[in-house]
Amino acid sequence: MPESEHREPWKGRRLLVVSTNYAPEVTGIGPYAAQLAEHWAGAGAETHVLTGMPHYPSWRTDPAYRGVWRAREERGGVTVHRRRHYVPSRQTALRRALFEASVLVHGLTAPPGTRPDAVIAQLPSLAGGVIGARLARRHGVPYIPVVQDLMGAAAAQSGIRGGGRAAALAARAERHALTAATLVGVIHESFVPRVTAYGVPVERIRVVPNWSHVQAPSADRAVTRTRLGWREDTPVVLHSGNMGLKQGLEVLVDAARLAPDIRVVLMGDGNQREELRARAAGLPNLDFLPPAGPDEFTDILAAADVLAVTQRASVLDMSVPSKLTSYFVSGRPVVASVAESGGTAQEVQRSGAGLLVAPEDPAAVLAAVRKLVEEPAAAAELGARGPGYVAAHLGREAALARFDALLTEVLQDADGRRPR
Repeated sequence: MPESEHREPWKGRRLLVVSTNYAPEVTGIGPYAAQLAEHWAGAGAETHVLTGMPHYPSWRTDPAYRGVWRAREERGGVTVHRRRHYVPSRQTALRRALFEASVLVHGLTAPPGTRPDAVIAQLPSLAGGVIGARLARRHGVPYIPVVQDLMGAAAAQSGIRGGGRAAALAARAERHALTAATLVGVIHESFVPRVTAYGVPVERIRVVPNWSHVQAPSADRAVTRTRLGWREDTPVVLHSGNMGLKQGLEVLVDAARLAPDIRVVLMGDGNQREELRARAAGLPNLDFLPPAGPDEFTDILAAADVLAVTQRASVLDMSVPSKLTSYFVSGRPVVASVAESGGTAQEVQRSGAGLLVAPEDPAAVLAAVRKLVEEPAAAAELGARGPGYVAAHLGREAALARFDALLTEVLQDADGRRPR
């Protein structure tokens, strides 16, 4: 093989990635979609992305994109096609349906004009999955949905009003998006039973885990705590990421109320932020911080004593929150208030970097936090396992190689079936 083909294995290929979330969003699915597209562009592919306007996790359109209907950008060697859509400031079944419908209509009526060799779509966006399936069928090319989460179960369990009806509609859209696939990628094996229940044969499913996409902490921990106003003798429990219904962050607000000697910090944004603020009114030991930028994100995580991940007890937890890989990188112990049988619990157990407690139980969260605070050597040992787990299992190169293998499989099969 010529040297150039080693450096650019996808040269001559044209790829389309459909993802409602994309850079410059720095949390959630956006960073994964961006790094994957840029990886393929760097390997020689003409890579296009069909996406929306940046809005996550605040659920407010980024000021730089307000009033913009369509945009074409070049980011990291990738051609990004943005289409305007409705952004609901509060989550109800109707508002979420309008969000998905606006993404779907604009994406199908104004797709990129080039014919791809393959279409890759990121779920849980129902519209993104349907758009990917339709565009792949229109061009007669392979289609690969990548399941980061599934909306069918989430809609019914999230607490969104009208969630039962929304779940039925979401399930129909997901079934269409998944059964139309050439191959289906899932980020965790806990998704496999759900995907097969939609009618996808297990032999058409490939596990393609997410990777750690943040830098290791580098700032002096004491300096960061001083800057944030965190006293060295006060334990800090921090949650970072989306403040949505699914997260059930009320458990941390209630924990702060039970333990005035512990500082609880909620860092991020989301449609439940104001409701959580109202619930936390009068609590001097609970802080709200805006989302941190990439240059200081893991430094802030590392400055905390304990990192928390929470979900409602009713949530069927198959996904693995992107925050978890960042938590592991920071080297701090994790307390996971989640269902014991879910994907998050499995990752915490595999890493050995934290403790599991029952969801929606403030007393259980506090007991775990106090155990870690009172046993600093044990807490340090748990935290130290996180970076090691990332190095062994969540490396970017290994993860992207799995995506390359998935893409190679579908393209080789498509090439073999084309008339010569």
